[in-house]
Amino acid sequence: MNVIITGASKGIGKALAAAFAAEGATLFLCARNELSLYNTVAELQRKYPGSNISAKPVDLSDKAATLQFGNWCLESGVPDILINNAGEYIAGGICDEADGNLEKMIAVNVYSAYHLTRTLLPQMINAGKKGPGGHIFNICSIASLDAYPNGGAYSISKFALMGFSKNLREELKPHHIKVTAVSPGAVMTDSWGDFDNSANRIMEAGDIATMILAASKLSPQAVVEDIVLRPQLGDL
Repeated sequence: MNVIITGASKGIGKALAAAFAAEGATLFLCARNELSLYNTVAELQRKYPGSNISAKPVDLSDKAATLQFGNWCLESGVPDILINNAGEYIAGGICDEADGNLEKMIAVNVYSAYHLTRTLLPQMINAGKKGPGGHIFNICSIASLDAYPNGGAYSISKFALMGFSKNLREELKPHHIKVTAVSPGAVMTDSWGDFDNSANRIMEAGDIATMILAASKLSPQAVVEDIVLRPQLGDL
């Protein structure tokens, strides 16, 4: 099983890489920070010595680099699972956030998924003619579902990613390729900085990975279209 995970050096992406490595998947990982990415690969290979992991540092806000990464993955075979996880969060309101925030959020949170998916789809569609199709997971957010204070450009970009997911799902149904939009609430990642989670108020990255792994194991005729996860006590 070939699995591509973007933004895989930390947080949800790293938890996803660990979950699929434990399943014996062949992984293709990318992230912007080269050192963090290769440290993650080394850590996973120590923990799962039987895993096959390839990694490439990529700035997915750069279209050319995104296309290059997609073609690099295809050199090793057609992906069975693509997880568009790369993203960036910058807090701010529409009225007062820094100029350029929207462009930055759209580039990282939307265009990266759009361009990478389009690069991979021709071969994924062709593979689907011969057997069960692949599965695409887009890591959206509860910010894709409702407006919230200080959401600004981030929320706009995540709404756009949800729209991309819904349109992609309809287009790919005849090709037997599944599309799942994943909308997590608060997850303990670097975005929360020094937040004290000793009371387990917010979710763990592994919670998201567990749900995605489970959804990937359904029969070919079943798909989880949307996954929404929130802290048990609700949003912050």
